[in-house]
Amino acid sequence: MCSSKSAVSVPDPVTRAILPRRVARSPPTRRPRGRFVLVSGSESVETTVVPHPVPAWEADVLLKDGRVAQIRPIVPEDAAKFVAFYDRVSAESKYFRFFAPYPRLSDRDIARFTTVDHHQRVAFVVTQHDDIIAVGRYDAVSEDEAEVAFLVEDAHQGRGIGQLLLEHLAQAGRERGFTEFIAEVLPENVRMLQVFREMGYTISGTLEDGVQRLTFEINPTDSALGVMRSREQRAEAASIARIFGARSVAVVGASRRQGSIGQAMVRNLVLGDYGGTVYAVNSQAEAVSGLTAYPTVRDIPGEVEIAIVAVPAEHVNDVVLDCAAKGVHGLVVISAGFAEEGAEGRARQQELLHLCRTHGLRLIGPNCLGIINTASDVQLNASLSATMPPPGRAGFFCQSGALGSAILETVAARGLGLSTFVSAGNRADVSGNDLLQYWHQDDSTDVVLLYLESIGNPRKFSRLARRVSEVKPVVAVKSGRSTQGVPVGHTVRRSSAPQQAVDAMFRQAGVIQVDNLDEMFDVAQLLAHQPLPRGNRIAVVGNSDAVALIVTDAAKSQGLQVAPPIPLGANAGAEEFEVAIEAALARPDVDALVAVYTPPITTDSDAVANVLAAIGEQSDKPIVSTFLASKGIPVLLRVPDLEGGSAGRGSVPSYAAPEAAVKALARAVNYAEWAARDHGEYHVAAEHRSGDAKALIRDVLTIAPRGAVLSTEQVHYLLSCYGIDLWTWTNVHSKEEAIAAGEQLGWDVVLKAGSEHLRARPDLAHVWRGIHDAGDMAIAWDEMTTWSGIRADTTFFVQKSAPDGVQVAFRATEDRLFGPLVSFGIAGAPSELLEDRSYGIPPLTDVDARSMISGIRAAPLLFGYQGSEQVDVGSLEDIVLRLAALKDDLPEVVSLDLEPVLVNPDGYTALSARAKVIPSSDSRGDWFVRRLSQPDAAADTLGR
Repeated sequence: MCSSKSAVSVPDPVTRAILPRRVARSPPTRRPRGRFVLVSGSESVETTVVPHPVPAWEADVLLKDGRVAQIRPIVPEDAAKFVAFYDRVSAESKYFRFFAPYPRLSDRDIARFTTVDHHQRVAFVVTQHDDIIAVGRYDAVSEDEAEVAFLVEDAHQGRGIGQLLLEHLAQAGRERGFTEFIAEVLPENVRMLQVFREMGYTISGTLEDGVQRLTFEINPTDSALGVMRSREQRAEAASIARIFGARSVAVVGASRRQGSIGQAMVRNLVLGDYGGTVYAVNSQAEAVSGLTAYPTVRDIPGEVEIAIVAVPAEHVNDVVLDCAAKGVHGLVVISAGFAEEGAEGRARQQELLHLCRTHGLRLIGPNCLGIINTASDVQLNASLSATMPPPGRAGFFCQSGALGSAILETVAARGLGLSTFVSAGNRADVSGNDLLQYWHQDDSTDVVLLYLESIGNPRKFSRLARRVSEVKPVVAVKSGRSTQGVPVGHTVRRSSAPQQAVDAMFRQAGVIQVDNLDEMFDVAQLLAHQPLPRGNRIAVVGNSDAVALIVTDAAKSQGLQVAPPIPLGANAGAEEFEVAIEAALARPDVDALVAVYTPPITTDSDAVANVLAAIGEQSDKPIVSTFLASKGIPVLLRVPDLEGGSAGRGSVPSYAAPEAAVKALARAVNYAEWAARDHGEYHVAAEHRSGDAKALIRDVLTIAPRGAVLSTEQVHYLLSCYGIDLWTWTNVHSKEEAIAAGEQLGWDVVLKAGSEHLRARPDLAHVWRGIHDAGDMAIAWDEMTTWSGIRADTTFFVQKSAPDGVQVAFRATEDRLFGPLVSFGIAGAPSELLEDRSYGIPPLTDVDARSMISGIRAAPLLFGYQGSEQVDVGSLEDIVLRLAALKDDLPEVVSLDLEPVLVNPDGYTALSARAKVIPSSDSRGDWFVRRLSQPDAAADTLGR
């Protein structure tokens, strides 16, 4: 059973519970052996709980079976629910928890269990339908140790609740300064032992007096994070799989009225040959479209797995309650009238989401087009589109309902084929991230297509997309590139990140980013039907020299290498094409082929098409074509899909324009190169003093609660915590102070003017170099303080002269939407004016850091430009990784500029840095625990 215990020993051997073994934060003492009791009559243990504010630790979570539950801190008001929960727990689970029979709880027991300080004593409850189904807690036993224990209702054991509780308790413990958990479990409590051993922590255990004592550090190791994310993927995928694979659907709002949404939903399900059962729900009719109509979902006699909701917005919440009572898994809300309609609609949408999650339902929409699954045994068209796309190997996610209809028509016209399709509308709950989790291991999907109008959680998207891209290509269109706007109805925080940062996110994750839907389909039809190219060398075979030249020019502009074209003559027939194509594909220096066919009057087009289709089916190298100026997968070039699709593997895609064919091929080449190379490792440097850095930030914000610019000494200390050496400088306010600073530094110094307006004006000289004595300093001071560019607020500082080198600049910022961002570029106006900076979203691998350094246009300056020596590029990569770690740990650091940094073959010299901190509600806890996204009241939902 899923239970374990922690307690303190008192004389009564009968009643047993979970008091801490000793007073929290007291010096460690050996724990007395024997059983452990809570409170019993006059022999109670009196404790004093110092109240702390209830932390914002609540979260919606997905259980192992894909159902939604809530996890939150326990509060005294939970007493009645806690008693009801305890009464439902079996005697065996109680025994496993307390090591003795413990059938009932006294009033003191209840008070003890439900009253905690949220610091040294922390307890979480897991709820569904507002009922407690599990509780987990830790009690401090020393400065850095706490004892952890769980109790899960028997009916809910096996759903992964113990693992979720341990994740959230560990994160709470880390935030409170604990480093180690202890648990004591009876050896026969196999389930609880399994919970601990499968968490990815390094566990040591001893067996004493018939009790298994487990001890483990709770730092988030790579192993523990890997286990957590694997479970996250399985749970999120399971929740979507239950929707796509539903065997029974209720249409709530089914209507007999011609042209109504309710009628269209029923018609599309039935005419789409849905393999399950369709129920119509209409309180005013006995039948709809030949189906018996039921007044409510509760009245349906059979099981209902998903409900399609097409009723007015003000009635949707009533439908949610009916569906929850029926045990429905998911809702697809077609109804409009939510966040897209302003403040009242946003409040209505938040209430809808809260209801769905409280009752364990997943929600697609509202204001969406619907979902489609083309699998032959399902054939689910739960959408407003009458066009059922052909079966295929691509999964498609979009947000706009209007675009969704056009997308489905385009897919059908091109013969592309889809495995599954989701139009998420306002995506209050289910988002593209959920679909990435599902498609990651979906055997029916080889290519993932995303039309993104907004990204609600870019940090998670980047992580998931990278994981998916490693096994199958992800093609994405991001609208609003120039405006950074989001559609009305989407709850998204406003981002100040430049478009280059968005592009970097896609590039870092291996996502194939395209400019529009046409290009997306161009790339998709290649990836879905042809193998990936093994290199960038292509051959061109065709019967038009003019088109072959266009292909050659386009290929070279895309960075592809082109073998000399094989001209066949205008009247070349099927035989000539077959010989030339097979010869080209047989060459070891050819990785892909472009076939050009412009039909003359004397040639049989069908015969040439048969040759292309036959070779395409057998070739292990990709083939694309410009065939009859067709667009998509022409019938003549299709290879039958054994699973019933209209165009199977080996079908040769055709492009109306040769440039489109080459561009799609180039995208595939770039993706294949990314997928084949090493993506590096995430490094957690043991020498980083993140605790000291956090303490510094806390001290600063205690003095300046609204935020502050760090002083020179504080910036030095902050960077030193992450191993970045910053040259010292001395602020000076007079000539005498400047001379004294030069003497202290041993001369060979510089005098700098430090105001911001001078940094922004490279045309104004603000550094006096070569100061070797007091006389030099006096001259420098007199000259600089009289320059026309110097203002009254200008500050000066003295610093040792630095060695020669290339000046570079690093920047770390906190974006409201993206979270931490790190950028790199050559210092100076040209890079700023040309926006020649590279970006990365932490956490970064060593390969990510290398790509950032080499990814700027001015990178040749670092790698031996025109005979100069290559600088120490490794030191720059190291700075990127250290800044990424700093930003990953410290969301309060909203900006940190490290500029200029001089780099030469011998290393780097960081001359100046500026940092600003403000309070932050983001503890980065989402990186270490599983939680569903939460509605953000501070988000910019208007899309301006």
